[in-house]
Amino acid sequence: MKAPHRYHDFEKDISGCGVFGVIARDRELIPGDMPIKAMCTMHDRGNGLGGGFAAYGIYPDLADYWCFHLMCDDQAGLERAEEVLKHFFEIKEAQPIPTRRTPVVTNPPVLWRFFLKVKDARPKWKERDEKDYIVSVVMHINQNVPGAFVASSGKNMGAFKGVGFPEDMADFYRLDEYKAYIWTGHNRFPTNTPGWWGGAHPFTLLDWSIVHNGEISSYGINRRYLCEHDYLCTLMTDTEVVAYLLDMLVRRHKLSLRMASWVFSPPFWDDVARMPKEQQDAFKALRMVYGSACLNGPFAILVTAGDFMMGLNDRVKLRPLVVAEEGKRVYMSSEESSIREVSGTLDKVWAPKAGEPVIATLEN
Repeated sequence: MKAPHRYHDFEKDISGCGVFGVIARDRELIPGDMPIKAMCTMHDRGNGLGGGFAAYGIYPDLADYWCFHLMCDDQAGLERAEEVLKHFFEIKEAQPIPTRRTPVVTNPPVLWRFFLKVKDARPKWKERDEKDYIVSVVMHINQNVPGAFVASSGKNMGAFKGVGFPEDMADFYRLDEYKAYIWTGHNRFPTNTPGWWGGAHPFTLLDWSIVHNGEISSYGINRRYLCEHDYLCTLMTDTEVVAYLLDMLVRRHKLSLRMASWVFSPPFWDDVARMPKEQQDAFKALRMVYGSACLNGPFAILVTAGDFMMGLNDRVKLRPLVVAEEGKRVYMSSEESSIREVSGTLDKVWAPKAGEPVIATLEN
């Protein structure tokens, strides 16, 4: 066996992928330069096959409308998707997502955003509430409209992602021109799923947004379970199931975020055996009802919606996650260095325990 070169004797264990998030609990708007700078610190955690950001509070003048960010293979795909949207919604505004030419982003898809209102006389799914109606339309487009899929579908938020390093995507999407009170970012190092525009993080549904470092080895079970509840996984990346499971568990089934985290990252059975009987019964019930929603494999995820950000590790903590506080801001990241790169004097820094969620919510 050939001996390693002396300069390569010590290699950095990057553990694949990098995540970053910040929430201003007082809704102070944070310029896009800040999360971009934080992600640049973790450049080596990716390989250029996926980068992206999610931002909340970026469309205040249209905050009451559902905003669909669409990615389409070509103009024909966009036209097919627009016909579907016209069928299900009243379109308030439709416009290309602003981009700039960058030398490293080649052959991007057709990118468009639509601000939508649900029709008073719905053509389909009349028995469902408004959010279930939105979910149904998203699943319909992603499954049945050739050459088009929905990158995000919330209110006053959007996902901006694609093939490239996160700083490339930020430049391409002109994110330095945006301000938001919640930002998340992702630098992808795909392992067993393809690097393509739709497979980049974040993954979203309604106001949910997920960025993830690791692998969901339970993807097959999770996907089949979601199909039983009318969620269709079409984006060829394991992280997609996390967004849909959260929508089902928290919005539809009314579990708290804490309970959802126990479903995703449950305590070991020997730990459950040492709990008081009432707690034992509760954890056994969660496992019996939601066993197919458990996330196996190494992971660190950041979950955001319009009013909170949550960080969660797997129950063995096989992927890094660091949390910090500075005044009204809470940061979560794969590396402490990315937080210190964009912050002043931090009030508190810690690494959450395995399987223990950290939830930062807006004031009021």
